[in-house]
Amino acid sequence: MGKEITYIGSDDQEFPDVSCALSNPNGLLAFGGSLSASRLIDAYQRGIFPWFNSDDNYVHWWSPDPRAVLFPNDLHVSRSLEKLLKQNKYHVKFDTDFNHVIQQCAKPRKNDSGTWITASMQEAYISLFQTGLAHSIEVWDKSGRLAGGLYGVSLGRMFFGESMFSVQANTSKIALVTLLRHLKKLDFIGLDCQMMTPHLASLGARNVPRREFVDLLKGSNRFQSIIGAWLLEGEGANN
Repeated sequence: MGKEITYIGSDDQEFPDVSCALSNPNGLLAFGGSLSASRLIDAYQRGIFPWFNSDDNYVHWWSPDPRAVLFPNDLHVSRSLEKLLKQNKYHVKFDTDFNHVIQQCAKPRKNDSGTWITASMQEAYISLFQTGLAHSIEVWDKSGRLAGGLYGVSLGRMFFGESMFSVQANTSKIALVTLLRHLKKLDFIGLDCQMMTPHLASLGARNVPRREFVDLLKGSNRFQSIIGAWLLEGEGANN
């Protein structure tokens, strides 16, 4: 008998254990409920994330096995990327224009007709940003244009990456490398990348069994979350 996907009728209803997720497609666990800040925080701390609203307008919740994770000590920066970073062609900032970043991430990718980052998704993460738990990493070019970036959620000592974009070549990689180096300084366990891609693998991400990932989260959840806007080393509040 196959597994049944749990319907979440209200935010008072707990998520099922992640072991109940389907193995295919991509660890679908449940559907329904809201995208409230409390629901999102609970989901991430359990190893669950919302991926998209499908045509039935329900939120769908996922917990894939394995889970792609980038650990700070595993970060691999190619010579060409390190050279680009040292050229100082771009200025990287945290949390100065979260709305712009998520709007760019929401634009359909090449050969895609739509986006999973719906208006309700954007509103939910903007709300979470306002609580000080979601963050944007922005790559600005010398003319002041947003050239690339990413956003995600910081809880305990784990950063949950949600989406990234590049308007100019390699700018999402610049954002990711800057974030990983910052996370290392903050003694974070790692960056949850959700699903493996060649782009992430080239930077050192590796697949972790879901049960191992959940154990990592248990360790992360013991730490109090760092709340508020992040600054890169050397930046002041007026930068």
